[in-house]
Amino acid sequence: MSKLLNRRNLLKYGAAGVAGLGLHRLVKGMDAFSPPPSNAYPGYIKEPLGRYIYLTPQKLGGGTHAVDLEVGKTLAWISYWNYGDSCPISHHVAAFPPDHGDPYKGFEFVNSTQGGDNVLMYGIPTRIKENGLLGRYGEGNHIYRVGYDGAANQMELLEDISETTGIGLGVHTTIFPDGEGFACADGQKDVTAFFTRARGKEKTKVLMAFRADWVPNSPHLGETWTKGGKIRLQRLAMAKELGKYDLEGTRGNKLNYEMAPMAELLVERGQIPGDSPQTLTGLDFSQHDPRGRWSIMLLRMCGGGIVLDRKNWEPVCFLYGAEKGDHNIPIKKISSSPDTWEIVLPAVFNPTHEGGFTPSGSHWVVMNNLRANNVGVFDSSDGDPRKWKRITHVTDPSWVGEYPSPFHVCFSVDGSKMFLSVLRPKPAKSDVVVVDTKTWKIIKTFPNVGVDCQTMHVTYDGKYVLQIFSGFQRMEAGAFVFRQDTLDPVGYMPNFGGHHDCVIVPSKVEELKWSRSSTV
Repeated sequence: MSKLLNRRNLLKYGAAGVAGLGLHRLVKGMDAFSPPPSNAYPGYIKEPLGRYIYLTPQKLGGGTHAVDLEVGKTLAWISYWNYGDSCPISHHVAAFPPDHGDPYKGFEFVNSTQGGDNVLMYGIPTRIKENGLLGRYGEGNHIYRVGYDGAANQMELLEDISETTGIGLGVHTTIFPDGEGFACADGQKDVTAFFTRARGKEKTKVLMAFRADWVPNSPHLGETWTKGGKIRLQRLAMAKELGKYDLEGTRGNKLNYEMAPMAELLVERGQIPGDSPQTLTGLDFSQHDPRGRWSIMLLRMCGGGIVLDRKNWEPVCFLYGAEKGDHNIPIKKISSSPDTWEIVLPAVFNPTHEGGFTPSGSHWVVMNNLRANNVGVFDSSDGDPRKWKRITHVTDPSWVGEYPSPFHVCFSVDGSKMFLSVLRPKPAKSDVVVVDTKTWKIIKTFPNVGVDCQTMHVTYDGKYVLQIFSGFQRMEAGAFVFRQDTLDPVGYMPNFGGHHDCVIVPSKVEELKWSRSSTV
């Protein structure tokens, strides 16, 4: 097996292909890897979806598109190559509601990008590294702030926030519920940061930054997480000599390239190289309770998330997603120089990945993956997060083994339904399931929607759900549309460039509870 799993072959199989090489991936024979069956969904959509702007990053395409859903055309787009980034992997986006209330007149968004060895994960016979494009200007981990000017009908790069602040991160971006700041994180560095909202020519400032490290009980990599250990959360400070943080580009990376979706077990098996895999927590995102005060920093390798109080920037507790073990674990401060906190986990039963709050904030859900494919549901209605409780798990008879895996999440505008993308490995098509949020039972499944289904978004009028799929950056790509109310399929719309994320630009702060703020 080790001969088959050398670095050359890992890169050959691509991001989800890498994740698909684990020892237990061949669940039910070769079904997961057989050619996907055709589906009977309607073809191209034949109706306008409302006066909305659909923002979609291209990932390996190196830019981001804004699509006018009312008329079905690209309104404007930007390519970061043109600004001197020699390897822009346009990863995740989040949009601010414009102060004037009309995104068509103009709006701003933040866009995280990766780079470096991450471009080598998709089996592309490229000479990009040999040609020197992954050097200083191709390391990635930029956070770009971009503005769309409705009068000029074009986008412009307003700020490289990573250059301004010294913090380079490449994964999820999430807007604060009040629209006056945002968070970004990166699971290669295990760093998350919280930023102010800049407008126009203003410059972004760092409100707070943290790094999470894992201290394992076992010295053996294969037991690093399953045998338990401690999470150490440390408050980060600016470098005195620089006057800003020292985390641009690849500085601080624990892994050479990101954990692809469902690739956590590859770290245990020594199949993702890096300087410090044994300290990895997989801090991939911070998301926000729509009621305003709390944020959750999700640790993929540790099976849960740290609740943070954004009023005093102190961690409160740890929510553990698995079906067994304590659901709410205390945090202890162990140092004030620098501020450091510790969480003791006797064992990690399974990794977690994405998650989200219901629009009311009454519940928080988290995806349990690989060793347990289900969705943990917490009652988060209490004003004290230390009283939030895990109450049930969403399950499906087909979620057996490592795949298929519940992945991204969003909620209907009325909060009555939860929508989940369910990932299958390349080349199989992913599914979408609908869950009743009163019973937490699956009420509908859309099978074989598209290859590599990623995030979803709802239209704010309560009519539609848009499920984007990116084809692992080399296969089919598009957006599948269905109704929020009747759950009838509407059809497909084009998706130019393998988009990996999506957000419908909010027109007002109140719409952020359904936007890229409380769910990923």
